[in-house]
Amino acid sequence: MTMTQAEITSVLQELLHKIAPEVDLARVEPGESLREALDIDSFDFVNFLGGIHDKLGVDVPETDYGKVRTLSQLVNYLSARIK
Repeated sequence: MTMTQAEITSVLQELLHKIAPEVDLARVEPGESLREALDIDSFDFVNFLGGIHDKLGVDVPETDYGKVRTLSQLVNYLSARIK
């Protein structure tokens, strides 16, 4: 399954909306920390990463959490892993 960065971003926004429905995702900057922008705790973030696995089939190991703090980092990370 090959996906464009726009398609990946759309899936991520859908998942983020489930976690933080009150947040206007259009106002979240690509380089902004997702946890800070959405005011979510580590439990919510781990659930979000679990949703990524369910939707896209990509695991994000705990050792890579620092590489996926922002939307742009996450899109790039997933783009490299979705083949």
